[in-house]
Amino acid sequence: MNIGEAARASGVTAKMIRHYEDIGLVPKMARSDAGYRLYSERDVHLLRFIRQGRVLGFSMKQIADLMGLWLDQSRPSRKVKQLASEHINDLDEKIRELQAMKSTLEQLVQHCHGDSRPDCPILDALSCH
Repeated sequence: MNIGEAARASGVTAKMIRHYEDIGLVPKMARSDAGYRLYSERDVHLLRFIRQGRVLGFSMKQIADLMGLWLDQSRPSRKVKQLASEHINDLDEKIRELQAMKSTLEQLVQHCHGDSRPDCPILDALSCH
């Protein structure tokens, strides 16, 4: 199949498919005599794997590591679990950071009069840091 068909079948845009090939996340695709990339069902399956990894918030490096484990039939599952557990820890940290941001903004919004006066604690806080 061509790149448009692979994009539709995998849910990954053609632009991202080209990007994944450029950065080496997916191997260089076979080409037709006319120079068009040719994709197999296996390639589409790999693109779906990448898409799902991105949906779960894994970095490109983590996805590359997971793909290596996925393709290695002799892999120990503990490596996969370790990678996923580390990602959970990263997500927990991001959640804490987002909650702290939200709390700070809620306090600033609470102290802003939101009327026609020019003074604004939100802008004051942004200009001080």
